[in-house]
Amino acid sequence: MEYKETAIPGVWIIEPRVFNDARGYFMETFKKEEFEQHIGPVRFVQDNESCSTRGVLRGLHFQKPPYTQAKLVRVIKGRVLDVAVDIRKNSPTYGQYVAVELTGENKRQFFIPRGFAHGFLVLSDEAVFTYKVDNTYAPQHEGSVRFDDPAIGIDWGMPPAELLLSEKDKQAPLLKEIDFNN
Repeated sequence: MEYKETAIPGVWIIEPRVFNDARGYFMETFKKEEFEQHIGPVRFVQDNESCSTRGVLRGLHFQKPPYTQAKLVRVIKGRVLDVAVDIRKNSPTYGQYVAVELTGENKRQFFIPRGFAHGFLVLSDEAVFTYKVDNTYAPQHEGSVRFDDPAIGIDWGMPPAELLLSEKDKQAPLLKEIDFNN
């Protein structure tokens, strides 16, 4: 695998080696020793998967301490724009984001460390999205940031009228309104 650190330290794009032949393909999606050599120790405890249709925007989600989560995400089928936003108040990249296109074809993975909000927009008719997390889900500690927060300025590449959001995501606060202590 090829590990590429992004403009925000700690956020990585991982390009797997894909071996194709007449039968199809084979690739490693996670190899602990290699991962830790490039990124550092992470103990994944849960795998999740979702299926969504074009225009579905999930996010920007995070969990508050002590239940923060690092994520290793990828798309099995379809195409998404995946986004990680630095929400660490004392970080020099606070409020900045990295966006990457993940597809079933490019097989890229995206590592998002703790202290980031995460979201994705489905660009294809359907997308199957899977991810590993290093901490269990704690609903009492979940949080979200508005997908269209002007201080962050994410270009989702799709008109707002075409976006399909949950009520929770439509009502999410702006980054400056979030209290990370409660």
